[in-house]
Amino acid sequence: MENKPWTNSPKGSGYLMKKRRAATARRQHLKSAMLQLAVTEIEKEAAAKEVEKQNYLAEHCPPLSLPGSMQELQELCKKLHAKIDSVDEERYDTEVKLQKTTKELEDLSQKLFDLRGKFKRPPLRRVRMSADAMLRALLGSKHKVCMDLRANLKQVKKEDTEKEKDLRDVGDWRKNIEEKSGMEGRKKMFEAGES
Repeated sequence: MENKPWTNSPKGSGYLMKKRRAATARRQHLKSAMLQLAVTEIEKEAAAKEVEKQNYLAEHCPPLSLPGSMQELQELCKKLHAKIDSVDEERYDTEVKLQKTTKELEDLSQKLFDLRGKFKRPPLRRVRMSADAMLRALLGSKHKVCMDLRANLKQVKKEDTEKEKDLRDVGDWRKNIEEKSGMEGRKKMFEAGES
């Protein structure tokens, strides 16, 4: 057995393994301690919310005492209806305030974009629409404009040139070659050249 210097030294492989195990064990211990603290904090928050809820209900909703006579019961109903109306008015007022503030925020953010020079592009959708339908949508139904572009085009007659006539007269190129091949074809070419 050889005596290796790095295994006997305090910083050998065994030492490193023990150090890693200790680090992982410590990490796991810290995790569990943090989780326990988090659980106790969540429980404390839930208890505080419950106490706050009970205090609010005790302050705003007194315990209900049902009266014995019909007259007192009707008065209680009238009071409850008055409270409901006041709560509805407050709710409506807060909704209107919220709408106003959101509108102001949108306007201010739009102004901010305008001042910076960066414009927010709205999301565009591809719309399949003919030109007539687009004009009708823009101008309204009272304007009747026809955008049939082909109807406005001129009819152009094609003039036959002499070259085109010659090409038509020649016909199939194979026949033309067969006619010119051999002695008869050369004779025709010679006769055509003389005249």
